Amino acid sequence: MTPVTSSARRMLSYTGLWTIAGGVLAGAMVHSELASWPTALLWAIPMAVCLGFVAASAFYVGRTLGSSARSAWQTPLVFGVASVFAGLLWVAVGVAWNALGGNLWALANGEAQAASVLVAVSPGSGVMLALWLVGAVAYLISLLLHDIGQAGAQLRAAREREALSQLQARDAQLQVLRAQVNPHFLFNSLNSISALTSQDAAAARAMTLELAAFFRTTLALAHADRIALSEEIALCEHFLAVEKIRFGPRLQTRLEVSVAASTVSIPPMLLQPCVENAVKHGIRHLPECGCVDLRAWVQGAWLYVLITNLIDSDSPQETDSGTGLVNIRKRLATLYGERARVHWTRHADHFSIEMVLPIDQPIAPSPQKALP
Repeated sequence: MTPVTSSARRMLSYTGLWTIAGGVLAGAMVHSELASWPTALLWAIPMAVCLGFVAASAFYVGRTLGSSARSAWQTPLVFGVASVFAGLLWVAVGVAWNALGGNLWALANGEAQAASVLVAVSPGSGVMLALWLVGAVAYLISLLLHDIGQAGAQLRAAREREALSQLQARDAQLQVLRAQVNPHFLFNSLNSISALTSQDAAAARAMTLELAAFFRTTLALAHADRIALSEEIALCEHFLAVEKIRFGPRLQTRLEVSVAASTVSIPPMLLQPCVENAVKHGIRHLPECGCVDLRAWVQGAWLYVLITNLIDSDSPQETDSGTGLVNIRKRLATLYGERARVHWTRHADHFSIEMVLPIDQPIAPSPQKALP
């Protein structure tokens, strides 16, 4: 189906335009004294509409020829030959309709002429040559327009395939990054339970229950692209409950999340690795108690998250302490590009992670204001 015949409304509009063109052709015939207005219109309007649909058939020629693998000589040769034959076909139809229509007109008006015509044009005259040229040029223009349209459609299809390929690659990358993080939670927790079983069975059982609750929630959210910040905070609370059993009063927590921030959608498993990093590389090395502080709030079109924890200034920095944070940075870069940022800093007595995420991804400019 050609673009012209793809819908009734489009075909009706197209036919109307060629009907107007037929009226112009009829006027030219009357002006040249080759016919009266009634016979000129009777011949010219069907001929113009016929030319319109002959020109529309150029769509199939361009589609058959293609645009990606054709050689340099194919286009002018095929387009030229097709235009010549289309013009000849249209002129042949015009000659036949001129004779048939003339006879019908004579019979309708009670005339006894055996060989009447609608317009006084002979098949080999200069007028017919001019009409052939008009038909050939109209078909050639249609060929070029359809060829440009098909090339544009192929380009759009190629871009859509590229975008789909990039999306699939992004999803695959996110799955790889997520797979790198999830086993880390399990191994650390199992090590903690193993250490407690011989010392405090009740604490080991409580930790097992909290771990089960954590992974039950994790599995429920594993396939979600976005979750509410409140759900991510619940994951963090389950993790911290496990670690509080392990560290006892040495681990203190403070979670402050504004009402507006709690409903913001974020990628799952985004903050929990940060909290785990705070416990594993901060609180664990402190001789006394330490606090993990998580704050989240909304400012404009941005979600701000600040996570801080005390560190032992005398302990050396661990070489693997940034693996989880690097994964988070890669995830944010994959999901948001340059519209999100995460930054961590090791100070003399504490470690901080600062995160800024767009609430409405598409529009807001990159934030410049530093976190307090």
